[in-house]
Amino acid sequence: MAKSKVKALAVPEIRKRLGELHGWSLSRGALRCEFVFEGFKQALQFVNRVGDLAEAADHHPDIDIRYSRVRLALSTHDAGGITEKDFALAAAIDRLSVVRKAV
Repeated sequence: MAKSKVKALAVPEIRKRLGELHGWSLSRGALRCEFVFEGFKQALQFVNRVGDLAEAADHHPDIDIRYSRVRLALSTHDAGGITEKDFALAAAIDRLSVVRKAV
C-alpha cells in the first residue's frame, strides 16, 4: 500500500482544532466521541448514517456499538495520525445533530 501524501497534524494543532467540534476529544491517537441514543435501533440508524458519510468521504472510522451507545474513533492510518480528513468527517458527523459526549 502506498504511503498517504496527507500529513498527520501535530498535537498542538489538533488540540486547537478540537474547539471546532462538539464533544470530541483526543485520546489514544484518535479523535473520539460517544453518542447515546434511546435504544439499539436508533444507535444502528445513526451508524448507518455515519457509514454513508464515511463512504462518501472514502474515510472510515472505527465504530463500537454497545446497545444504545456508539463510540467513534477517527484517525488516518496511512498518515500515522490525525489529519484534516478526520476533522472533516468529525464535522460532518456533528451535523447529524445527535446527543454525544467526549470519551
